[in-house]
Amino acid sequence: MAGGTVFKQGWTLDDIDWPAFDASKVDPGLLAAVKGAALIEHNAPDYVGYLRRVFDGAGEATISAIEQWGVEETQHGKALARWAAIADPAFDFARAFARFREGYKPEHFHSGDSASVRGSRRGEMIARCVVESGTSSFYSAMRDAVDEPVLKQIAGHIAADEFRHYRLFYETMQEQDEADLAFWRKLMVAFGRIRESDDDELSYAYYCANVSPDDEARLPYDRKTFTLAYNAKVIPLYRRTHVRKLTQMVAKAVGANPNGRMTSAAEMLLWRTMRKRAARFTARAA
Repeated sequence: MAGGTVFKQGWTLDDIDWPAFDASKVDPGLLAAVKGAALIEHNAPDYVGYLRRVFDGAGEATISAIEQWGVEETQHGKALARWAAIADPAFDFARAFARFREGYKPEHFHSGDSASVRGSRRGEMIARCVVESGTSSFYSAMRDAVDEPVLKQIAGHIAADEFRHYRLFYETMQEQDEADLAFWRKLMVAFGRIRESDDDELSYAYYCANVSPDDEARLPYDRKTFTLAYNAKVIPLYRRTHVRKLTQMVAKAVGANPNGRMTSAAEMLLWRTMRKRAARFTARAA
């Protein structure tokens, strides 16, 4: 396990300049997305328990690093939730989170099985690298796009954490004594995890954070509807540089050249796809 202070938590909620909050610069659409993100980040302990089982016997340093990752992820949720409650005092984070936990229960989180759903520890770490690539790019995009100073500060802290988490999981993958996976197998794991971004975690978190229980009959949960609602808020935040970093990080995780032609082609395809989607979302809003 990599040593030093690179994985040590470097900030607390007390480091955020909360009095600098400027209500006039809050974007309602982004506020809705932040509420959903707070639920997902705060739910890290379930994933920590799962990773502890997968890495049982891997050594104290590995388990300690996984637990520290969980502490930092939970803090992300607390910071985002506090900001959202300042921006919208009616937001009941505790109630929304309890509802999310009740309705979102992935089998591998609660089965008690020590086997990775990715087939191996290396596969598990590739999947984690894909997630951290996405979250680091998302919070970097948020940091660069928002005008509200407190959210900008929070997003900057979280983005830095997510880059460190990527390094943690990448190095953990490299340290495994398992045989390396074939390149095609790494690609399958990565693409499989990318496809999971359309599962219920994101859309249901967005739903629980923004649709009150009293409105469930009028607005029942539908995965596609609320995935689109979330994406409509966040995709326009991205710039080309964020997409480039995202694709380079995923490429490195699967053993491809981050600066190679395949990565450049993937970046261009992803950027064009995101721009088309952003244009459609803007047209619908208009």
